[in-house]
This record gives sequence, structure tokens and C-alpha cells, in this order.
Amino acid sequence: MSPRYKKPRKCNCPFEGYKGIIYKPVGIPALELQRITIYRDELEAMRLCDLTGLTQQKAGEKMGISRGTIQRLLTSARAKVVRAIVENKALAIEREQNTKP
Repeated sequence: MSPRYKKPRKCNCPFEGYKGIIYKPVGIPALELQRITIYRDELEAMRLCDLTGLTQQKAGEKMGISRGTIQRLLTSARAKVVRAIVENKALAIEREQNTKP
């Protein structure tokens, strides 16, 4: 049995259309760093809740997903950002994974 496809998510983050954006510590070549991938939907959830101050319920309505999904996205994204900063790793922004073709 294969997993269910993700629902389409509305992302209005500024990285729409960009590919391969990486944030890394200064002074260390990117080839020497491990990468942590953060997906656009995780970034959008953080932008809506942490930057614009929306509640998880309102952010879920804007993105067309449930509050529980927003909470999972936020937990994952925040952990990735903190890990990248604390462990001196590159943070790569990518499209969503496991979406319907």
C-alpha cells in the first residue's frame, strides 16, 4: 500500500520559482558543508506563523491544509533551522516532496 499524496498547498513565500537556494555559514565553502533541506511548505508555515503572527488555524486556512499539518510543518522547519545554525550546516530550500505528479 503506497502512502497518500500530499494535498496541494498554497505557498506565497518569496522563493516561488527559485531553485537551489542555500544559506550557509560565512567562510566555509558549500562543498565542505552538510546540507539540511527545508521545503517551501515548511518555510511558508514558518513565515505565516512566526513572521506575520497568524495563528496556526489561520495559517492552515491560507495554505489550504489543516491546523495539525501546520503544526507538524512548523515543528519540522524550526528543528531544521536550529540544527543548521547550531551545527554549522547549509540550509537548502527546495520544493515539496511526495506531491502528485
